[in-house]
This record gives sequence, C-alpha cells and structure tokens, in this order.
Amino acid sequence: MTGQNVRWGILGLGGIAATFAADLPLVPGAELAAVGSRDQKTADAFAQRYGFARAHGSYAALAADDEVDVIYVATPHAYHHAAALQCIEAGKAVLVEKPITLDLPTAAQLVEAARSRGVFLMEAMWMRCNPAIRRAAELVEEGAIGWVSSIHADFGLQGPFAAEHRLRAPELGGGALLDLGVYPVHLAHLFLGLPSSVQAWAHLTPERVDEHTGILLGWQSGAVGALTCSINGASRNAASITGTDGRIDIPPGFMVPRSFTLSRPDKAPETFEFDFPGSGYQFEAAEVQRCLAAGERESPLVSQTTTLEVMNLLDSIREQIGVIY
Repeated sequence: MTGQNVRWGILGLGGIAATFAADLPLVPGAELAAVGSRDQKTADAFAQRYGFARAHGSYAALAADDEVDVIYVATPHAYHHAAALQCIEAGKAVLVEKPITLDLPTAAQLVEAARSRGVFLMEAMWMRCNPAIRRAAELVEEGAIGWVSSIHADFGLQGPFAAEHRLRAPELGGGALLDLGVYPVHLAHLFLGLPSSVQAWAHLTPERVDEHTGILLGWQSGAVGALTCSINGASRNAASITGTDGRIDIPPGFMVPRSFTLSRPDKAPETFEFDFPGSGYQFEAAEVQRCLAAGERESPLVSQTTTLEVMNLLDSIREQIGVIY
C-alpha cells in the first residue's frame, strides 16, 4: 500500500470485471493500478477504458507486479483456483469472485495457502457486504422478528441459454447452482447459520448441468428454508425471512438490494432504504481495504469458515442432483 491508498489489480477481464472496475473509483483510497489478461490487446483496451495505470498480457505478470497490493480474480469459475493460488503464492491479497472455486477441496486449498503465506483471502460474495443486507442481519440479531422460523429465496434468469454458453458447460462450472443458487444458499447461511439437513432436486440440461434446482434446508432449531434457482425461468429474485414476531421482505434483486421492509403485528410496515451510486460492488472492495488497513487476514463479513461451509453445502447439493464438474 502507498500511504492510505490500496493498489488494485484485476485478473480476468470479462463482464463482471468491467462492473467491478466501474465501481472501484467509488471507494476512497482505491488506486487503479493494473489489469491482467491472457491477451495483451484485451488488457490494454480494458486499462484504457477504466483508467488503470498498467496492462499485463498474462496472469503471471500481474501476480508478479510489485506495485499491486490486492488482486480481484474475475475469471470464469473453473479458473478461480489456479489464478487465486498464483496470486497468493506471489504474496498478494486476493478477492476471488464467487463461488471461490468449483468445490470444497479446492476452496480449502486456497484457504490453507493464504493462511500459510499470511496473506488476505476473501470470497467476493458482495451480497454479504451490501448495506441493506447488513442492516437486515443486524435487525434479526437484535430480535426484531423474534425467533427465525423460515427463509425463502429464489434466483432465476429467463433463458434459454445457447448450448455453447458457459452456463451450459460443465467444464466451466455451468448450471444454475454455482452462478445463481449460491446467493440463496449464502443468504440462508447468513441468517440461520449452517443447516443440519439438506435435500435437493433438479432438472438437468443435456450437458448434465442443472437447469433449475430446488433446495430444502433444515436447522436443529426447527427453522426451515426453501430455495430455488434457474437458468431457464425468470423468478421474482426476492427473499423473505420470517420469525415469530415479524418478517423481513427483500424485494426483487435481493442479492444487491437498496431497500427491505420490516413487517410486525400491530405495527405499520417499516421500509429501510439505502441510496448508493454504482452497481454495489464498491462495498466488498471497501471491506477488503478496511481489513488490509486493520491488518486482518480475512473478513468477518465473508469469513473463510463461511466460504468453506457454504461450499460444503453446494457440494452436497450437487451430489444429490447428479452434477459433476
């Protein structure tokens, strides 16, 4: 870091990298240092468009850049592990796009590598850093809705996606679960912790990735969860958390909400609104910078334990529905 600034690099320059790059200037102290692509022309064009100081024509060159403090890994899922490990071994702090890897063993390898090297590692589950989600979680923790009895969440895209699309490719971690279902699963984990039972069903595409998946979760407390995800059916993309004394409703776009409503018996519904610029990726970047300034090696908002527990749940769901990457 230079003074109060954190020097950012972005590895993998697709659509999500572009959205992240556009939000990064909203974070005080974020310095747009460098980008890396397997194609020099792609790196040059991206750096020029978003104002990064340097462009590298390989991932290795970005990882070796001494003037980069933290690297955001934004490759397709299947390449997260190798790219993040390369950055960790170069001593860089790393923010890895969700899901952190394709499965629990490779996720655990990254966590172990980061801990061994003493570097920061965080899964880029931006939803957990969103101010509306954080406030909703605080209200639940404070007992605003009483004992939490159930959670419902769905995330579906219209589709259909062409056979050559990455969402149809098992070798790229395609299907609804890792791209979309990861959000409802993370949300359930956030509000209720690790479930004691998991049941899942799915319809698979000809390529044997899940087109849509239904998930039922149970907790030892007696709470239950019902989650769905789909790449061939647009759902409301909303969520609700119900308790004995009330309910929190998160409107469509629950993964990056700007509001939610708290409803309680004998009280007028209360809507909490959060106005912020950009797409919402700035909050995870700000959390990374806060952690680095504090000398923390992981974030309490998206802890490494949380990442591994959720990945274990995703592995269990995949095993039940018959999806193999």
